[in-house]
Amino acid sequence: MKGNVQRQWFTIGLVASWYTSNIGVLILNKYLLSNYGFRYPIFLTLCHMIACSLFSYIAIVWFKTVPLQTLRSRSQFLKISALSLIFCGSVVSGNVSLRYLPVSFTQAVGATTPFFTAVFAYLMTLKRESWLTYATLVPVVTGVVIASGGEPSFHLFGFLMCLGATAARALKSVLQGILLSSEGEKLNSMNLLLYMAPIAVFVLLPSAIVMEPNVVAITVSLARTDTKIVWYLLLNSAVAYLVNLTNFLVTKHTSALTLQVLGNAKGAVAVVISILIFRNPVSVTGMLGYALTVFGVILYSEAKKKSK
Repeated sequence: MKGNVQRQWFTIGLVASWYTSNIGVLILNKYLLSNYGFRYPIFLTLCHMIACSLFSYIAIVWFKTVPLQTLRSRSQFLKISALSLIFCGSVVSGNVSLRYLPVSFTQAVGATTPFFTAVFAYLMTLKRESWLTYATLVPVVTGVVIASGGEPSFHLFGFLMCLGATAARALKSVLQGILLSSEGEKLNSMNLLLYMAPIAVFVLLPSAIVMEPNVVAITVSLARTDTKIVWYLLLNSAVAYLVNLTNFLVTKHTSALTLQVLGNAKGAVAVVISILIFRNPVSVTGMLGYALTVFGVILYSEAKKKSK
């Protein structure tokens, strides 16, 4: 009995950490890129990937959080490299969108991930879902259309970037299932991050130098006048790794269905917290649109569960 209670509290603590890190990195990204005025999304993503590379190595090689899985072939490395490029595109696009859009709206757009997943799964594997499953995607998309029309801070470029980030996330999940499907190539999410993050660093470093000229010099100069930026970047990068770590642990200690439900609720919590912190204007139409999207995602999860 005591052991069950301890396990329950441990799981609750994991979920709370997952929520805190997910919402925390969103809020910190938004603050840095928009409110603070640090308008360098590629460099910010580079900081995230450096932290993920370092902490993944420490967690797996030093603390042996999970067994180290080694790469078995050049083909496997190339597949992981492709996933890393898509992952980079997703994170950078998401960070760019936060310069122009409130967190509440980006969460609404991000909730359409199941729609893009279904589309890519069909295009790349010809895998068809039941008509009921496809029908549940109608409120998912309709909700975002309604939310877009009712969003006081709507910005077209920001919206396209957010849509691109959502599509890239879905593409990565589908490709991951295809590329790393054989038993010899499967990696758990912690080991996959261990190999993806350094590749992302090599891609993002020249990208930041070319597309965000003098960003390092600007950051150093800014740190001399305001040391808080150093702590913001360090905290932001550490929390970005915690998102991946806690997501893995919550997946390990709960069921897939529980994870889906918690994920839906997390988006709603992020919306409320962001509105309270940033005081961004919201409309009744926008909130109704977001509610419709979340409702559609819940229906989609139920339909997928029944089809299995």
